[in-house]
Amino acid sequence: MPFKKLHVHLKETLERLEITTPTQFQKETISFIKSGVNLFCTAEKGSGKTTTLVLTTLQKLKCEAEGTAPRAIVLVEDNEKGKELNEVFLRYTRYSELRVYHANEKEHIDLLKSEIFEGVDVLIATPKTIDKLLLQYGVNTSNVKLFSIDDAEFLSQANAYKSVLAITQSISKCQYVIYAEKMTPGIQRLEATFMEHSNIISV
Repeated sequence: MPFKKLHVHLKETLERLEITTPTQFQKETISFIKSGVNLFCTAEKGSGKTTTLVLTTLQKLKCEAEGTAPRAIVLVEDNEKGKELNEVFLRYTRYSELRVYHANEKEHIDLLKSEIFEGVDVLIATPKTIDKLLLQYGVNTSNVKLFSIDDAEFLSQANAYKSVLAITQSISKCQYVIYAEKMTPGIQRLEATFMEHSNIISV
């Protein structure tokens, strides 16, 4: 079972949250994501995509804090979704040293830069915010190991799509995982860029 092969901290957290059985989506995706391949993961709402994103991100980072530059970046559609995802991450990192940071786009860019420089392991933000941070040398992407996009249907928006391409060009090498309810034209376009030779899992 996928949960049995996770980091001990995650297994203990799942037990504390009384989550004992993986969903069908989690059964089919967790081992693939852990293997390090690039993936498009599609499934309907309520299938466990967000929990999968959180578990596999923390697994990739071994549930430990390291250095100051983010090792995982998660893109979200808007500020509200960023807050929601941050809350989910905090449920799983409560008793660990791993640092999750939501770059609230309502805050001044200089504040975001200074807080990120203090040390972040997982950075959650909108494409627009990450793009802005990169332009002002506010985030170092050289240590990024995992780049995820949650509910990626918003990539149908031209500005978001362009920002994602600009962000990925700043990353030398990492694993990419895209989550969505279904493949859309905006998501499929990524196959011609950084998602070339990726796998698709649809549940």
